[in-house]
Amino acid sequence: MKTILLSLIIILLSGATVLHAQYTKRALFLGNSYTGVNNLPAMTATLANSTGDTLIYDSNTPGGYTLQGHSTDPTSMAKIQQANWDYVILQEQSQKPSWPLSQVMTDVFPYAASLCNSIRQANPCTRPMFYMTWGRKNGDSYNCPNWPPVCTYEGMDSLLNLRYRMMGDSNDAYVSPVGAVWHYIRNQYKGIELYAADESHPSVAGSYAAACTFYTLIFQKDPTQIGNDYGLDPVDAANIRNASKIIAYDSLSKWNVGRYVPKAKFAATQNADTIYFSNQSVYANTYFWDFGDGNSSIQENPAHHYTTAGIYQVILIASKCGKADTLTKTIQVVPSSIAQSEVLSYSIYPNPVSDFIILESDETMDMQFIELYSSDGRLVKSFGPQKGKTIRLRCTDLSKGVYFLRFQNGDKIYRHKIIKK
Repeated sequence: MKTILLSLIIILLSGATVLHAQYTKRALFLGNSYTGVNNLPAMTATLANSTGDTLIYDSNTPGGYTLQGHSTDPTSMAKIQQANWDYVILQEQSQKPSWPLSQVMTDVFPYAASLCNSIRQANPCTRPMFYMTWGRKNGDSYNCPNWPPVCTYEGMDSLLNLRYRMMGDSNDAYVSPVGAVWHYIRNQYKGIELYAADESHPSVAGSYAAACTFYTLIFQKDPTQIGNDYGLDPVDAANIRNASKIIAYDSLSKWNVGRYVPKAKFAATQNADTIYFSNQSVYANTYFWDFGDGNSSIQENPAHHYTTAGIYQVILIASKCGKADTLTKTIQVVPSSIAQSEVLSYSIYPNPVSDFIILESDETMDMQFIELYSSDGRLVKSFGPQKGKTIRLRCTDLSKGVYFLRFQNGDKIYRHKIIKK
């Protein structure tokens, strides 16, 4: 019953309800004319529909708007406060992130952080996503005299790329690499015109490239599955989808996708008859502990009294927003009369074993000896002294059966049952 209950908890916490390939996502777009031209949110929804996915969206995109403007705009803030978004997409004014770093740190970064904080206050499960824009077709002629790095497309584009990635990293946010996709298209498919006549705003092809990239980031799917060319030449549309795949889909982790999922980690110390667990998990806010003796806890840093000394399998499930990670550690609880402050926390796997037994610990193990005994008490193998956080023990020559691994770490001797398959 305990195993069944734990399995159910893991399934519920991990949100494991993926039965179909189609998904529904909700996204709020906050930007300016770069987002509003060609109605990028609606285009993204149309492309999603062609794959069987659904994008429910809203937007606020006044011309020339900045992140600072959105951070105090009643309409933008009211839409954020609806709190039902999977993603809130943030686009800065097209030139500001490419300015000198001292100006960006004053005029851009604080408002990016402010908006991300507002988004998470409304709903801690909403993920901010920054809309990386592109360099102007022939550079920024207006700011060029005072800031030469933006005099060319390459110079301006490289600065925008860098600054948007900085905003993503410092705010635990995703980055939609539209500008990087444009850069690839400019180099590989020179016949595709991404710019409108002003050499700044996107053409329909440029917005299509942005929509393919947003589809990829929002649904985390291959954009070559998109079945709508949106009136473009079919070859051009296919090449744009391919560019989005290469830059965005094939390198999702580069744009922080998957980086902020829960990761379970803990340490344990013993004082008298009580084990104190130090939760070191990241990107989690809900915890479930199974102490291995029939007891459990949902506290972040629990203390547990074991009535009997011995070896226990402790399980921690760390979760947030429907995603979970599980860590199992073996701990040795010693009698209080000989307990030391540090409890050896180690893992032995795989078990049953085939070729190698692996001993692994967060702390460096100093093994005075490692021995393997048969079930009738005969010494089968001696591995000698070993040291390290990971120790591999070859056992390919063992016959199938039950064995006992005996080892000394420091002044403590441990015994563990091993099955050879």
